[in-house]
Amino acid sequence: MATSADTPSEARTGAFAPLREKTFRTIWIASLFSNFGQLILGVGAAWEMTRLSNNSPSMVALVQTAMMVPLMLVALPAGAVADMFDRRKIALAGLAFSALSAAALTALAIMGLTTPWLLLGFCVLIGGGVALYGPSWQASIGEQVSAQNLPAAIALGTISYNIARSFGPALGGIVVLLFGAQAAFGINAAFYIPLWVAFFFWTRQHTPSRLPPERIDRAIISGARYALHAPPVRTALVRAFAFGLAGATASALAPLVAKEMLQGDASVFGILLGATGVGAVLGALFVSDIRERIGSEIAVRVFALGTGASLIVIGLSHSLILTCAAFFVIGACNILTVALINVSVQMSAPRWVTARALSLYTSAITAGIGIGAWAWGEVASHWSVAIAFIASGGAVAATALLGRLFPLASDEEVDTSSVDIGYEPEVSLGLTMRSGPLVVEVEYDVDPEQAREFYDVMVRLQRARNRIGAFDWSISRDIANPAIWVERYHCPTWGDYLRMRDRYTQTEFELQELADSYNRTGHGHRVRRRLERPFGSVRWKADSPDPYRGSTVTYIGP
Repeated sequence: MATSADTPSEARTGAFAPLREKTFRTIWIASLFSNFGQLILGVGAAWEMTRLSNNSPSMVALVQTAMMVPLMLVALPAGAVADMFDRRKIALAGLAFSALSAAALTALAIMGLTTPWLLLGFCVLIGGGVALYGPSWQASIGEQVSAQNLPAAIALGTISYNIARSFGPALGGIVVLLFGAQAAFGINAAFYIPLWVAFFFWTRQHTPSRLPPERIDRAIISGARYALHAPPVRTALVRAFAFGLAGATASALAPLVAKEMLQGDASVFGILLGATGVGAVLGALFVSDIRERIGSEIAVRVFALGTGASLIVIGLSHSLILTCAAFFVIGACNILTVALINVSVQMSAPRWVTARALSLYTSAITAGIGIGAWAWGEVASHWSVAIAFIASGGAVAATALLGRLFPLASDEEVDTSSVDIGYEPEVSLGLTMRSGPLVVEVEYDVDPEQAREFYDVMVRLQRARNRIGAFDWSISRDIANPAIWVERYHCPTWGDYLRMRDRYTQTEFELQELADSYNRTGHGHRVRRRLERPFGSVRWKADSPDPYRGSTVTYIGP
């Protein structure tokens, strides 16, 4: 794993150890301002929507949806771009876009031109810039801290947001109360600048790939296929989506809790969100300890029950103190759940797909929150805010049962660094990166007495091949000689095949060696790589010279 140039060699532990590393510390401090601005924007937009829509619960809830939709839709392409190009430059572009969009919204608000749908549109634009920035920031944490500090650094990233959430909403409520929503929009635009400057002056050691970047569509597909065929990542996405969907009421309907159930104003709304933030900050301090002592799976189940009970309390309460206490517990449980699942993704995804895995995680949880915000807003509109919270509490508590069907990966660290598999292919055809499709066949000579064991290993190898880039995988057995097995799969292009070879981690490499151990020849396995539909490699006419006559594409090696 890459580390920053200023990373100390000695091991350091503790919740705040990553702040001793200069690059991470600078960006982390600057991110506080950005997070303050984002939360002040949320308060200003939500409260402005109550004015513009005459307290419509569904329109107020749509503010949360509008800020989450970009994270759901843009995050995966943003993650692909972050894996393909310099993450520092992608982060700069996303921050600049959010700042300019926020400045435009501020100008329109000052001129009195905002409408409910225009406000939602600009929330989408600002969120789009943040969605572009997010995967680049999260995936680059491993480059800014030493390996042993990575879990604590991930937790500190959430602490940054929640320190802001502890005071930002209350500050936002005061700003809206004294100066109006346009001031909140302006502060949001200005507070992106320190973070942009911090990334601008970060001297990142960017090591370009020896292969040209993938096309964006192929990069997206590669990330999605990895998540689909990697059980630890797939499970994390399911759990994150379910938790966000069930518990979206806390953030989406908080303005209506303040206004209708507590008979308060914008400052009360800010206090509720502040209580959530304080709980989140305190909870995030214990991410590493909880992960080590009781494990992520048990902890996530406990926090689902705690969140569910607190949401039910909010639905039944008309006391500011009791409601604040419930929001405090929700803040602690939510951030611990989000951080633990985030760590699970980061620790299990190889570096070549880290940003895409994290962007899928972001998409999953924000999709859950966005859809949940709309759904619970509809429940509140048809019945009441109290009923929406009670029903949401029951749904969140029920997600604890998902642990039996989709348990999170164990907390043991896995080596996700790429390995050199050796045996570079010998090529006699004139191939380009776009040549293809490529058909790969691997032959094994296996003792028929070991057929069942070998087949089980190949099923595991199929999942490994699929997650690093193989298509149309199959295994066949010779009916004349049952000892001969042939594994077959496709790669869309020669370039995709080379990238697939670069994606092997120790896990895939060891699985390949296990499959090879059943081969009785003792000389490894025979690999044949064939160019399918080889239009560019044949003569156009019968009397044309054939530069590849007599060449072969049969190889020995992995």
